[in-house]
Amino acid sequence: MTGIPVGGHARVQGEALAEISTRLVEIHRRYYGQGPAEAKAEMLDDMVVCTLVGGFTTVERTLIEAGDRGSVYGTRLGFQQTMENDFRRIVEEATGRTVIACMSAVHLDTELAVELFVLEALSERELPATGTGADGG
Repeated sequence: MTGIPVGGHARVQGEALAEISTRLVEIHRRYYGQGPAEAKAEMLDDMVVCTLVGGFTTVERTLIEAGDRGSVYGTRLGFQQTMENDFRRIVEEATGRTVIACMSAVHLDTELAVELFVLEALSERELPATGTGADGG
């Protein structure tokens, strides 16, 4: 898979984003024993956000029901920190851009996780042409 071209079309960008979500799900499946039921990656300017729905383990659900939410938060945060280099590599390979920050959050009540990647800004030379002049036409 090649990265998202600077002036590229939406199909290639869509393929790169699908690759990101698929590979993040694969990592969760490999290490948690199950993966999210749904995943979607989206790009906005210099950010890639991947939303992962479901995939909490029976142990995690048991801890949540018992009121030990902190253990689940701690485990999920620890996992994200341990896997950060792998997560970064996935996004960098798919986009062709450097990840400068990687953040993770979970919402226990809805079994929702979000992986956020901030990409190094493109130089003015690399920015896609808009096709409009300064006068708007």
